[in-house]
Amino acid sequence: MRLFVEGRTALFEHLHYFAAHHKDIVWFHVASLGEYEQAKPVIAKLKEKMPGHSVLLTFFSPSGYENVIKKPQANVDFISYLPLDTPVNAKKFIDLVNPNAVFFVKYDLWANLILEAKRQNIPLFLFSASFRPDQVYFKYYGGVFRKILKSFDHIFTQNQTSKDLLTTIGYPLSSLTGDTRFDNVHALSQSPKIFPEIKEWINDEKVMVVGSAWQEDMDLLLTLINSDAPYKYIIAPHDINIETIRLWQEAIKSNSSLYSTLISKEESKVLFIDNIGMLSSLFQYADLAYIGGAFGRGLHNILEPLAFRVPVIFGELKIKNKFPEAGISLQYGCGFQVKDSDELIEVVDQLLINERYDKASNAAGKMVMDNLGSAEKIMAQVMIHLNQ
Repeated sequence: MRLFVEGRTALFEHLHYFAAHHKDIVWFHVASLGEYEQAKPVIAKLKEKMPGHSVLLTFFSPSGYENVIKKPQANVDFISYLPLDTPVNAKKFIDLVNPNAVFFVKYDLWANLILEAKRQNIPLFLFSASFRPDQVYFKYYGGVFRKILKSFDHIFTQNQTSKDLLTTIGYPLSSLTGDTRFDNVHALSQSPKIFPEIKEWINDEKVMVVGSAWQEDMDLLLTLINSDAPYKYIIAPHDINIETIRLWQEAIKSNSSLYSTLISKEESKVLFIDNIGMLSSLFQYADLAYIGGAFGRGLHNILEPLAFRVPVIFGELKIKNKFPEAGISLQYGCGFQVKDSDELIEVVDQLLINERYDKASNAAGKMVMDNLGSAEKIMAQVMIHLNQ
């Protein structure tokens, strides 16, 4: 909350400086880090097709802004918090930035800002949209929220279900273009950051990389780790809490290490990643991946390991249609859902059989390749709207 408030101090002064020194601004808004990952391929395509334009990126969440602001971002000219969504702030923001076009990603839609942009006839686009029948837009009492959706000049959906739902409320200007995260994870897999010390620690043994581990995930994983499965484990916790990591270390029968103090060729079975920013590149070293969050607040990104052709295991989802990529992975045969440690061990044992592992690995590669090109499709339609 402190970051949420302090981050918006002098916000308009900073935006004024940016607007005074840049022309032809295009505004992208994302909720947090996950949505920014979806925005990256579209931002890159926009810069490729409209190189004279400047990109303003706004975040709602401190967890997104505070992590991204620490280092330069390719194709982004300025990064800011989103002002609080009041009618006064919305008009002040739109008047000040005066964007040529506005892009919202997935779901973080703010009524006053959207309606003000619409009032000023600024082209509005929503991409990587994923809707469910139980959302307010599709309820009899959702008139105000439908007005927000209908303000967009074009909505690009992740799946056919979302496109069909838009049709039920009389919104015709939509296209099925898929999830832009496929473009992003594929690009990341082509040039991952290399960690020689981790490669040396692995020492040609099989590795399972655990991404975004919560306590509920570790409750399953500890049984596997303490078994005789022929794996080393690289574990990236969802939250970097040294006390929690220490408790997990105590529950592991074999030796474990922290990345921050890792010594070359250190003899340990488990390596805990006690910093942020490494996970997406760690999957290059994985034979298997387990992605956390399904038992709690939400499944983390399973597409990152799949881009490296790594089969992925995750917990039983409470809301299956909230994470369509998980369902797709199950259909392709590269994703595996487990509800307890017994099922986890059973899946791991099955994937030790070479032909089954190869089939799952090939399916992962096919799933990613089959879903590339979303950003190109989006920008092709956007260019038509902008008469470029």
